[in-house]
Amino acid sequence: MAMNINEKNFTPREIVSELDRYIVGQAAAKKAVAIAMRNRWRRQQIAPPLRDEIAPKNIILMGPTGCGKTEIARRIAKLAHSPFVKVEATKFTEVGYVGRDVDSMVRDLVEDAVKLCKEEALTLVRAKADILAEDLLLDLLMPQPARHSAARLPFDTKAATPEAEERSESEQASREKLRAMLREGKLNDKEVNIEVSQPGAPVLQMFGQGGMEDMASNLQDALQNALGGGRKKKRKVKVPDALKFLAADEAQKLIDMDQVHKNAVDRAEQSGIIFIDEIDKITGKDGSRGPDVSREGVQRDILPIVEGSSVPTKYGVVKTDHVLFIAAGAFHSTKPSDLIPELQGRFPLRVELDSLTESDFVRILTEPENSLVKQYVALLGTEDIVVEFAADGIKELARIAAFANATQQNIGARRLYTVMERVLEDESFRAPDMKGSTVQINAQLVSDRLSPILHDEDLSKFIL
Repeated sequence: MAMNINEKNFTPREIVSELDRYIVGQAAAKKAVAIAMRNRWRRQQIAPPLRDEIAPKNIILMGPTGCGKTEIARRIAKLAHSPFVKVEATKFTEVGYVGRDVDSMVRDLVEDAVKLCKEEALTLVRAKADILAEDLLLDLLMPQPARHSAARLPFDTKAATPEAEERSESEQASREKLRAMLREGKLNDKEVNIEVSQPGAPVLQMFGQGGMEDMASNLQDALQNALGGGRKKKRKVKVPDALKFLAADEAQKLIDMDQVHKNAVDRAEQSGIIFIDEIDKITGKDGSRGPDVSREGVQRDILPIVEGSSVPTKYGVVKTDHVLFIAAGAFHSTKPSDLIPELQGRFPLRVELDSLTESDFVRILTEPENSLVKQYVALLGTEDIVVEFAADGIKELARIAAFANATQQNIGARRLYTVMERVLEDESFRAPDMKGSTVQINAQLVSDRLSPILHDEDLSKFIL
């Protein structure tokens, strides 16, 4: 079985530790997904008769927007090298209506698996492709007489003369000298003519319905090829760019795409993760207005996919029996029990995420490896500006973000983006004229820039 799931066999504790590097708090949700991922590895260690009977324990994450639901799912997929697709439940419609059918989420998952498997296959042949590309480039760089004199006819049985052998050795020495110059970067300014593949002209995205999306995808590929996809075009480029183009072309020739597609289908089936967001928006609540197209009907269409069914794709039939489904929703005015009972039963694990507090915002601003503070320091650092965030400045940013969430709509950690952008708006605008300066972000500066907006209730609704 060509699988790559959880290559490093992370323990649940290690998975949570990795998630802690990017996501603050939400210990219960991290623990639930860590156990789910470890169970997938455990299942692979069991003999086939019983292994096929073990189904994944799908999860529903409940919590307000901006609390980390999507980020947890995305990080766990990246950690496990698993195919991952995020879909909005509200984009699907019941069979028979205009819109996307639920099978498309599986097709999207396979596309992501193909991309992953192709990247891995290209990585395996990259070293060989680089050598072949280097030889092709040397052929282009060698002087014309030398290139042709080295070639012998296959039916030329005449014994090589000493002069010819000496000339051949001389040409080989010249080639190796040129190779050394190429590797040392001494030929980087030289230009060569090469043939590169041309992408096809963009084709309007086609959407089918009721099982027609795969046919539409095939038709779209055919049209793109007809409009020039894959054709070669001569270009004059510098040596480093030529080496990249030739290496990519040679690597593509070295991989077996049929095997890549086969591995991708297997990877999607055994380690795929489908994240269904806004699932609370398709709950059919009594007394709700409007048609039921995006509610109970969609739930009933999603049910067979989650239960386990065979979905045809252009790469082959994909079985969803062992795909892990993670659903998420705010559930402000609804609750998981409003879903149809059959779908509830297919999501046995329910985890409620905590609303983010002021202290959480302080941690979010400073602790993660991709924290906003580090991002803004790096961004303005490209303009030769030093940005220093004082501890009281960070606390004031967190306080204002928490206050805005409490008095307006609670959008979680996303509020920090708005607050940070407003505070540093002037420096971001004047950065090219401030080279070599230092900006101190303290509580006083944050308060001076945001308090007038915060105290004007009408204005804060539009700005913060």
